[in-house]
Amino acid sequence: MHTERLYYQDPYIDTFSAKILHKGQDQKGRLYVVLDKTAFYPTGGGQPHDIGTLNHVQVYDVEDVEGEIRHFIDVPLQEDSCYGKVNWIRRLDHMQQHAGQHILSASFEELFGYKTVSFHLSTETCTVDLDITTLTEEEANKAEERVNQIILENRPIETKWVTEDEIHQYPLRKALSVTDNIRLVIIPEFDYNGCGGTHPNSTGQVNQLKILQWEKQKKKIRIHFVCGTRVLKQLHEKHRIIQRLTPLLNAPQEDLESAAKRLIEQQKIFEATISELKMEILKQEGSKLIEESIDTDHFHLVKNISIDRSITELQQLAKHITQNEDSILVLFVNKKEEKLQVICARSEDLDQNMNQLLKDVLPAINGKGGGSDSFAQGGGEPKVSPEDLIDKMLNVISTDF
Repeated sequence: MHTERLYYQDPYIDTFSAKILHKGQDQKGRLYVVLDKTAFYPTGGGQPHDIGTLNHVQVYDVEDVEGEIRHFIDVPLQEDSCYGKVNWIRRLDHMQQHAGQHILSASFEELFGYKTVSFHLSTETCTVDLDITTLTEEEANKAEERVNQIILENRPIETKWVTEDEIHQYPLRKALSVTDNIRLVIIPEFDYNGCGGTHPNSTGQVNQLKILQWEKQKKKIRIHFVCGTRVLKQLHEKHRIIQRLTPLLNAPQEDLESAAKRLIEQQKIFEATISELKMEILKQEGSKLIEESIDTDHFHLVKNISIDRSITELQQLAKHITQNEDSILVLFVNKKEEKLQVICARSEDLDQNMNQLLKDVLPAINGKGGGSDSFAQGGGEPKVSPEDLIDKMLNVISTDF
C-alpha cells in the first residue's frame, strides 16, 4: 500500500482529501492510518516530519515504513475518508531550513571543496557536518556571504525525477543513495543534489541564513546555523540578552565584552583572596589544635569531631598540621548528612600505617576508603557515634606499642 506523496508535486499543498486505506497499531501501541495520498512529509533525510490534523484529529508523527506512510494519531478515526491539513508554519520553516542547508553545503564545496557528510534539522537550530578537521572564521564568513548572495538572487529551486541512466547529465554534489525513483533538487548552475525533502520554489523564500557557531565533532566540523524566521528569532533573543546585560554590567553594547572580561578578572582576584584567607584561618585553627593536642608516650594526638564540614578543608587542615609539626598524629571524624567521614594522618617521623589503621576501623561503619602510610581517608554509615569511632582508632593504635 504505497501512498501518493502530494508534497512531491507541490510542497505548498497543505490541505487535501484522501481515502483511508488501512488503520493499524504499531508495536509500541500507537494508532496510525495509511492514506491513498498525503501532503504530510515523513521523517527522513535529516528533516523532521510534518504535523497537522486528519478530520480535526491531531497527527503527531509521520513515518515511512517500506513506502507505507503512517500517520500517527491519538484517537481512532471512524471514517473511511478524511480531510488533511498540514501545519503550514512548521512546514514552511522546514522548507527554509532544508533549502538553506543545500545552499550552505554547495557554497562550502564551491568555495573550498569542503564536502557535507550529514545534516540535522532540530526545533531551534540546524547542523551540517563538514568532512574537515578545522574551519577558520574567514572561511565561515565567506561561505555565509555566498549563501546570502544566492538567496538574494532569488534563483529557482527545481525538482526533477530522473533515471539512473540520466544521472550523468547532472554535476551531482554527492553520490546518490538510491538507484530508482531518483528525485533531484536543483538550483541551476549552482547545486544539483538527490533529495526527497521539501523545499520552496526559489532561494529568495529562504529569506536569509546565519552561521551561529562551529565545533569539532569527532573528526569533522559541525556547523550550527539558522534560516528564515529563525534568524529573526535568534536576533530577538540575543538583543533581549544584551538589553538585560547592559544595566547589569553598566556598559553600552559595544563595551559589554570588555566589561565582562573585567568582571571575570575581578572575580578571579576575589576567589584568590578568599582562598588565601581560608588558608590563613585553617593555619590558625591548626595551631590551636596543636596547642590542645594530647601528649602520649609516643606522639602528640590531635582529634576532632565536626558536623557538615567540607572534606577538602579537613584534608588541608590535617596536612598542614602533620607537615608543620613532628611526632603528631591526627584523627578527624566529620558527620555529614547520613554519613561519617574519616581522616587519619601522621607526621613523617612516625611509623604508624594510616592506611592500615583506616582499614581496621572501616568495617565498624560499613565503609570504604584508602590512602598511603602517612595519610588516609574514607567514609561509611553512622553505625557508631563519631566518639566511638575515634576510640576504636585509638584502640588499634595502642596495640602497636
